[in-house]
Amino acid sequence: METPTAPPRPSAPAPAAPATPPAAAADIPGAASRPLGAPVSTPPAEKTYPPFPLDDPAYLVFIDSLDYLKPEDVAKVKEAFAYAEVAHRSQRRVSGESYITHPLAVAGAVAEWRLDATAIMAALLHDVLEDTGASKAELTERFGKPVADLVDGLSKLDKIEFSSYQEAQAENFRKMLLAMARDIRVILIKLTDRLHNMQTLGSMRPDKRRRIANETLEIYAPIANRLGLNKVYRELQDLSFMNLHPMRFGVLKKAVKAARGNRRELLTRILDGIQGKMKDHRIDAQVFGREKSLYSIYKKMVEKRLTFSQVLDIYGFRVVVSDVPTCYLALGALHSLYKPLPGKFKDYIAIPKANGYQSLHTTLIGPYGTPIEVQIRTEEMHHLAQEGVASHWLYKEEADGSSAELQNQTHKWLQSLLELQNTAGDSAEFYEHVKIDLFPDEVYVFTPKGKILTLPKGATAVDFAYAVHTDIGNRCVAAKINYELAPLRTELQNGDQVEIVTAAHANPNPSWLSYVKTGRARSKIRHFLKTQQNEESAALGERLLNQELKSLGVEPSDVPAAAWDELMRESGNKPIQEIYADIGLGKRLASVVARRLMSREDVGDDDIRPGPIVIHGTEGMAVTFATCCRPIPGDPIVGSIRKGQGLEIHTHDCPMIRKSRRLEPQKWIDVEWAAQPGKLFDVRIRVEAQHQRGVLAKIATEIAEAGSNIENVSMEEGSGGLYTSIQFTIQVAHRVHLAAVMRGLRHIPEVIRINREHEGDDPHTSAPFSPYAKH
Repeated sequence: METPTAPPRPSAPAPAAPATPPAAAADIPGAASRPLGAPVSTPPAEKTYPPFPLDDPAYLVFIDSLDYLKPEDVAKVKEAFAYAEVAHRSQRRVSGESYITHPLAVAGAVAEWRLDATAIMAALLHDVLEDTGASKAELTERFGKPVADLVDGLSKLDKIEFSSYQEAQAENFRKMLLAMARDIRVILIKLTDRLHNMQTLGSMRPDKRRRIANETLEIYAPIANRLGLNKVYRELQDLSFMNLHPMRFGVLKKAVKAARGNRRELLTRILDGIQGKMKDHRIDAQVFGREKSLYSIYKKMVEKRLTFSQVLDIYGFRVVVSDVPTCYLALGALHSLYKPLPGKFKDYIAIPKANGYQSLHTTLIGPYGTPIEVQIRTEEMHHLAQEGVASHWLYKEEADGSSAELQNQTHKWLQSLLELQNTAGDSAEFYEHVKIDLFPDEVYVFTPKGKILTLPKGATAVDFAYAVHTDIGNRCVAAKINYELAPLRTELQNGDQVEIVTAAHANPNPSWLSYVKTGRARSKIRHFLKTQQNEESAALGERLLNQELKSLGVEPSDVPAAAWDELMRESGNKPIQEIYADIGLGKRLASVVARRLMSREDVGDDDIRPGPIVIHGTEGMAVTFATCCRPIPGDPIVGSIRKGQGLEIHTHDCPMIRKSRRLEPQKWIDVEWAAQPGKLFDVRIRVEAQHQRGVLAKIATEIAEAGSNIENVSMEEGSGGLYTSIQFTIQVAHRVHLAAVMRGLRHIPEVIRINREHEGDDPHTSAPFSPYAKH
């Protein structure tokens, strides 16, 4: 959208439009400067501009393009134009043109898609809420609620202050996509708005051109592709490329133009050959060549590290036939004309792309060994490939099952956006998830029942599980890919059959976030972990608060309800569970909350002597065990509340916390192990052994017989090759269990020394090494 900066202006007469707005429309003041979009110049307060001439060729062409609408709808469109022209009359674009030329161009592009009068009116008015003093209520009264809703969906959140441009961008993007999920016309108007802005970007500062071009390449071009709007997609890409890399764009444009002349004879020969072969097989077909977009050529050069002369397939050919069976007949004819390149055939008719695109793709070896890319499709597929969801309006009389299927797929995608919105924590997270889903180099995989799922390239078994159902994703533990067990992080390939193995008590692993590819999977994992963390933190926070209350001589059940009500009011009406969670996450101090509840602010820190918190080891994410010292039951321990992360447990003698305990004693609380801890704990031991065959097997067997499990093992050869240092991470229940493991290892003759390790220990200097004595 354009972003005007105009002062309040005096009333101006409405233009001599076929339907003029009321005088109130002429009193719409200009809006303040906005940080987003393309700015316009600011005229002096006393300067006024003449009405936009209704004999302007652009206006006349626009009105002529509305011949598919009813006369009463055309009259409404003219009224919307008159209203927008008055509202924007004091504003100019950076280029100096009248501002109304921008909404007029956007509405003209929307009319080319033969959208209804409501959409065209919204296109004309799309900037009035954001850039003038008009209100949604006023638009509703004058043009109806559907028009006002569309305009509101296209308007940025200009009444809210954001801490950064990125936050504003993310929130505005979320608002637009949610409006799009309710009405697809929102994004169609937005894309034409962005396309016209990109076409007229030359008057802006270079830094703004680059920022807008980058945003277009990252967000709006992929959205156009996702909706099947191929022409808009390619043009947005090329315009972004031109503004991001003008020198490269210019050089490549000249090179393509030169190649066009140099290869004319070859292209003509190929075209004549294809047309002749179609006639020989009595196939009625339209055959034409197409030049690849500059950005796609540039992208191929960058990704494959090619020079322009090495990019042979800058031209492709398209064969359009009457029906689907003829597509396959044409494919056979082409393969008899030129030899196909193995592995370069794709059937997007049997398995359409996620955006509804259908065609047969084949690469042939043409004259002089030149690779030729050919697309074969029906007329209906051609319409869908070029116009995507807009073909629903353009070719209503020709619409068939393909168009209906595209509408259905688009609806599913829009619904998935609403689902992402519900599980995303904030606008930035939602923005990130959607951006991930907008680059779908697809793979097609099958469920055990033969259903096809489309996933982005690089998607894993976890992505597949969440694509099937959220509960399947949350409970998955393994996958069978083509009937063989495989790790969950396995990347899926085209044609894989995938079956997910689940377990009732399994939960998502935070490490999954490092390799999942879909926004849906990422969003669901984060939502589950956040919910689980809040529940576990609330349980921990309640224990911490109860401990503090008891230290004040108060039983938790004796806290007056009025005290809780007052605390919740002071906390912004947060429920009790959220207050507990804040305590468990270290966002609030339990001692402060306890004294506030009991109105005991006079009690000093030195007067409070809370008892130790009992640790079971099953508290989940609310309680973590430090990897520097790896405490296990039986070790003397101490805890620290880390803001936003919960309670972290260290051993008393952990070298990593000595300074903090000395300088910030108030951050540390006493903790102790429960009598019967409920889990196994990781601990590191180092074993020095003679470098002999079979020693590792003996040690592993002894560890297993002692009831322990090996989580990790690493080896380091000692000096002279006589001894080997082996570091194990093993699981034990408590110190007595660890002692039993180490005692068993000492009975192995080849073992020279055993010791428990902490982070920062140097195995070469922690103790003198003697090959003759076991430690």
